[in-house]
Formats: sequence, C-alpha cells, structure tokens
Amino acid sequence: MIKAASYSLAPFSTKGKFWRGNLHTHSTLSDGALPPEKVIEAYKRAGYDFTQLSEHFISNFDWPVADTRDLRSENFTTLIGAELHAPKTSADELWHIVAAGLPLDFAPADENETGPQMAQRAADLGAFISIAHPAWSQLTLEDGLSIECAHSVEIYNTGCDRENDRGDGTYLLDQLLNKGKRLTLNATDDAHFRNGDFDAFGGWVHVKAASLDPDQLLSALKAGEFYSSQGPQIYDMKVTKTSSGTSLEVTCSPVNSITLVGGTSVTQTRLGQAITSATLDLSKLDNSWLNGPPSKWFRLVIIDNAGKKAWTNPIWKDDL
Repeated sequence: MIKAASYSLAPFSTKGKFWRGNLHTHSTLSDGALPPEKVIEAYKRAGYDFTQLSEHFISNFDWPVADTRDLRSENFTTLIGAELHAPKTSADELWHIVAAGLPLDFAPADENETGPQMAQRAADLGAFISIAHPAWSQLTLEDGLSIECAHSVEIYNTGCDRENDRGDGTYLLDQLLNKGKRLTLNATDDAHFRNGDFDAFGGWVHVKAASLDPDQLLSALKAGEFYSSQGPQIYDMKVTKTSSGTSLEVTCSPVNSITLVGGTSVTQTRLGQAITSATLDLSKLDNSWLNGPPSKWFRLVIIDNAGKKAWTNPIWKDDL
C-alpha cells in the first residue's frame, strides 16, 4: 500500500489566531478627512483588530509618522508606519511605498534619495515594505524589480478600485514572481474618508500570530503568515503527496470559484454554487498546451457569489 504524506500549509498550520488588519489608510495628519482617533474608531467598529495610519511621508505634510500608541487598547492595536514618497517611477511620478514598522524618528528624504533607496533605508530599520497600488501608479516590471527590498505587493487597493478602477496589482505581482522575486501580496484600503466610508473596509489582511503585540504582527507579516481578503475566508490548505502526484485540498467559506493560479496561463479550478472545498491537482498547472516552462509557484484565489475574493500568498514548489 502506498502511503500518502499530507500536511497543512502556513499560515493555516501556524500556531496562534488570525487577526484582521488594514495596512494603508490616512487621516488629517496628511490628506485624510478624519482625525487619527476617528479613523481608529471606524476600524474598531468595522470589526478590525489592528490598523496603520500610513500618512504621506512628504514635506507637504511635514514628514508625518503617526504616533498612534495612545490609541491602542486591550483588543485593538496599531502599527507605526507611513507611505513613503521619492522620485521617480517610469511614469515620471513619485513612488508610493507603504512601510509598516517604522521608527517614529524616521528621517525625511534628502533631495537626492530615490524611491528604491528610501525603501531600502526603511527595510534596514526593520520595516515591512509593500509596493502600493501598482496599477494606479502605472508601474512597470522594471519599476517593481527596482524595489529589491520589497516584501509585498498590494494586490487590491479599495480606494483606487472604487475611485478609478485601478485597484488591482495582480499583473505586477505575477510578473515579479516569474522573475524569481519571492513576494507576498496584501489587500488594503488606502482610505481617506472624504466621502464617508466609500473607500474603506474593502480589503484587508488576516495575520496569524500568537497575540496582537505589534512586534508579533510585524514578524508574521515579514514571514508571510497571512492571507488577504475582501470577505471570503480560507480555513485550510492541505498538501497531499503520493507516488502518483501532489494535490492541494482547500476548505473555505461558501464561494463559487476555487482556483490555483501559477506562472503560466494554465489554472486548476473548481466551479459551483456555495462550494466550501476542492481538491486540485498541482501537477496539472504544468501541462500547458502553449509549451511554456513549468510554473515554479502557485497561489490560491477564491471568489464568492458577489465577486468578492480572498487570496493566499504565493507558495513556491521547492518549499513543499
């Protein structure tokens, strides 16, 4: 009899619990409409466990790194960070780079510092670096590759989606993965609250950590111990290996699509109404009739009846 090796993948196998958080939003410390305490209260009421005020770190707003420590409580916390700006992308615009875990005395940019240099300076100080809204910024593959220290790409940005239909970061993320960049993905808001909560509560991360301690959340983000969502929930991803191949078993909240996406145009998909599980064959991601190279990675996306999605971080086959 052939024995099957079966195990759950991180973050679902990681000890702790999932904490719901937002990494990108703004207050009156930069160009948001609400003061910091009102923004924090809005996320508390919406059922979040943590958030970050990522103010525009630029001279126009006197280089703000929001000190939100006094707005923390027993059941809600904040990360300290900012949205960093420096010249220039290929579109001849300022970079937008979200850094979580900055020191409060993070120094302003000098006149010669570039976006990649500023991101590296933040990363060297322990920050989690995310390339913000690539479609809105019209970033190219070369732009993405230039941020060598990046941990993550915004796969979904609520504000950019709802205001101008440029909220998706899939195109840049997948190209970077195919170049061998081992990045994660995150969904976020970039909320400004200028029109009520129109640009809020549309995308978030579920971070697996032992507690709400900001340092533990930051460590989990850097380790990729999270998944992202607009609403659907992923409960487990289990790999089963046998002599005949490798499969992935997924369990989740009711959705209409469970899909494995890889580095080619080939996918493995289970479609239906209110389905809550699927078993997908990983080997079939490589059977491309286009004769392309086999994919070195895959990621899961689920889509519910309302079109809301949840995404896992990319999983590299050589890590299985």
